[in-house]
This record gives sequence, structure tokens and C-alpha cells, in this order.
Amino acid sequence: MEKSRPGERLPSSREIMRRHGVSPVTVSRAIAQLAAEGRVVTRPGSGAFATSVRTPAAEAPDLSWQTVSLGDRVVDDSGVVSLLAQPPDGVIPLTGGYLNPQLRPVRELSAAAARAVRRPGSWAVPPLSGLPDLRRWFASEVGGTVTPNDVLVVSGGQSALTHAFRALAAPGEAVLVETPTYPGALAAAKAAGLRATAVPVDVDGVRPDLLAEAFALTGARVFLCQPTLHNPTGATLPLDRREQVLAVATAAGAFVIEDDYARYLARGPVPPPMVTLDRHGTVVHILSLSKITAPSLRVAGLIARGPAARRLRASQVVESFFVAGPLQETALEFVGSPGWRRHIRAVGHEVDVRQETLLTGLALHAPEAEVHLVPRGGLHVWLRLPPATDEAMLVEAARREGVLISPGRIYYPSEPPGPRLRLTHIAAVTLAELSEGVRRFGVALRGLHE
Repeated sequence: MEKSRPGERLPSSREIMRRHGVSPVTVSRAIAQLAAEGRVVTRPGSGAFATSVRTPAAEAPDLSWQTVSLGDRVVDDSGVVSLLAQPPDGVIPLTGGYLNPQLRPVRELSAAAARAVRRPGSWAVPPLSGLPDLRRWFASEVGGTVTPNDVLVVSGGQSALTHAFRALAAPGEAVLVETPTYPGALAAAKAAGLRATAVPVDVDGVRPDLLAEAFALTGARVFLCQPTLHNPTGATLPLDRREQVLAVATAAGAFVIEDDYARYLARGPVPPPMVTLDRHGTVVHILSLSKITAPSLRVAGLIARGPAARRLRASQVVESFFVAGPLQETALEFVGSPGWRRHIRAVGHEVDVRQETLLTGLALHAPEAEVHLVPRGGLHVWLRLPPATDEAMLVEAARREGVLISPGRIYYPSEPPGPRLRLTHIAAVTLAELSEGVRRFGVALRGLHE
């Protein structure tokens, strides 16, 4: 059939049959197909007319099939993302878990990195368990009978938690956690297919009697514990409780994951790590450098013994091979320099001043928020809010006032006992900014109850 111009009438069916020697059925079907494609339009009593040929619009991507294919293994990062969120301009952060930019040892880290990349072989494949000198340093920091052979260098504390959960428990099993607890641990446990089961804490940390009961009821074989400056409550387990926790776990044939995230943020002496009290490989210990230095120094020591240590090493090799050599070299250069101890002392002084500023501001601007306890160091204060407080509405009201907070419910594996809030004093850049942030928080809190 000759090409017709838009609007031109097509030859009659009889003429088409004559020209091409086809049957009436074939002509009818051809015109119907052209009409379906939008190439012609038929007008009863007048015939068929050519139309403008339009390039069909590209089909919109349909990704809905992935929902079915992926199933229900959802990785919930909402709690972690809220703690990593950067505040918009003019908004004061009272949440987060890292030193603010002014407190980070950027100059010293930069100098350490410059020295590190000049080391021979820094860009080669490092030992899979970590640089020997860095493993030796982690072992000496933890103390006790820990040796360099017990240390695996991993990419930060969060990575250590992920490896530990996957290596020590099977999907579908229960893992015991303090309640409340660090949201990143809850997310990592869920991503590993584990069921986080709450064990209550008091002002001295986890209660060993309730821990024993939880082991008996759930059959769990893993307990995550932050014995020093527990996140978020700030509790520190006294020595006798550490010994009791270790005894309870040993009797249950279970592992204790000891997250020592706040070792360098404590003010005054703290009891020895549980791993130094452990003789039988019950404790898997995590010591990270990110909290005390900078968020991107993703280096931590993961300490374990026996078959658990071999499984943890295998987990890292399969997932990521090793921690980048230049990053390990940078960490080693920094912790071996005089600037390391100076930095710890400077941060300690800042923690004291900022905690006092936060507590003074709360007493003045938000007296209805009850402080759970005054931690001996750390970055946070845990608050009990008035019973009628809606956490979501408070977070939004605070945002409108120009202060960033996160809800207390993200710290619980199940329903929280009431409205709670963790406020951070280390994220604001200056003391004046911290004081103003607390004032704005008080305005938001009062506004909900007026």
C-alpha cells in the first residue's frame, strides 16, 4: 500500500483488493491493525483516513515485580539514618554519635595519613587479620591475657557488630539485648535475621537475674552488652555485675558481645573489660576508634578466641577481604603519636564542660524532662519525658524551633515503656550553640503541653 499523507483518505477496500490481489478479510484485518496502532482513523460512511504517526512514548519503568522477588527480608535503616542525619543550616543538632568537626583531630589525622601513604607497601594487600602492629596495639589497649592473635581489624564498630551477629547466631534465633539499646545494633541483628529480645537495665546497667531468666526462656546463645557508658542510658556496670553477667552467659553456653565503644570517653576509672575476666572464649570484644577520633576513621579491633575467632575472620574475608591498608596505617600512625593522648585529654575536658552545660540548660529550660542518671562521661543524657508526650510530635516541634532531636522509640526492640529521649551534647559546635539548642528544645517541649 502506498504511503498516505496525514488526513488523506485511503483507497476503498475494493480498490485495495484489486491492487494487491488479497481477500476482503485480509483488507479488513489490515485496516483494523492500522487503526489499533493509531496509524489510521475510520469514519463510518466515509472510509479510513491516514493520521500523523506518533512515536509511542517510552514505557514508564515498572519495578513493582521486585517487591515480590525480594520478599519480606527488609533491612530497616531508619533508626541509624536519623542518627547520621546532618542538620540543615541554622538547625542545632542535639543528636548524633560523633565528635563535632571542631573537636576532631583533623590536623593530626591528616599528618598521620600523609605519613601512612608513604610507607612501603601501604597500597598492597595487607594481612587479612590486620596489620600486626595495629593488632598488637589493640591487644595492649584491652589488656589482660588478650594477644595480637586474638585481634581482627574490621571497618568500625558497626561492621564488628554485623560480623558478630552473623557469625555467632543463625537466622531465626533470638539474640538478647539491653533495653533500651543502640539502634544500629537492633538494625544489624534484624538484617542478620535475628530476633532481638529485651533484657531490662537499671542505673547500674543490665540486671543479671533478668539476663539469666531471658537465656532460659528464649534459648538464646548471644547477648549484646555495652558495659561502659551504655548507650543511651549512660550506665556503667560495676565489677561485681560484670562478673555475674559473665557467669550467667557461661552457664547458658552463650556468647557475650562486649561493645566497648566509649572506652576513651569515660571520666574517671571504670572496671576492666569483661574480656579480661574471661578464660573460656565467652566474650567477643569490640573496641572502635571512630567515636573518639572522626567518623571516617572506620577502624576497630574485634577480639575473639577459638572457633568463633576463625568464623569471624572468615566472615570478613568473604564480605570485604580486609580493611584498606592506608586506613590501617593512618590509625596506627595516629595512636602511636604524642597527639593521641593529648587528643583524649582534650576531649575528656570538653565532655565534662558540655555535660554540665547540657544538664544546666535542661534544669533551666526543660525541668519536666527527668534525667535518668548523670553519666561519668560519654556523649549523651537519657531523659524520661512527661507521660502524655508524643515523641513524633516533639521531634517535629523541635525541628520547627530549629533543633534536631531523634525519638526515644528507636532505642527499643519492641514497644517502649513511655516517652524517652536521648540528647547529645557533643554534636553542637560551641557551648553557646549547645545552650541555645537546649533552650529551643525546652520551648518545643513546653509547647506540646500548654
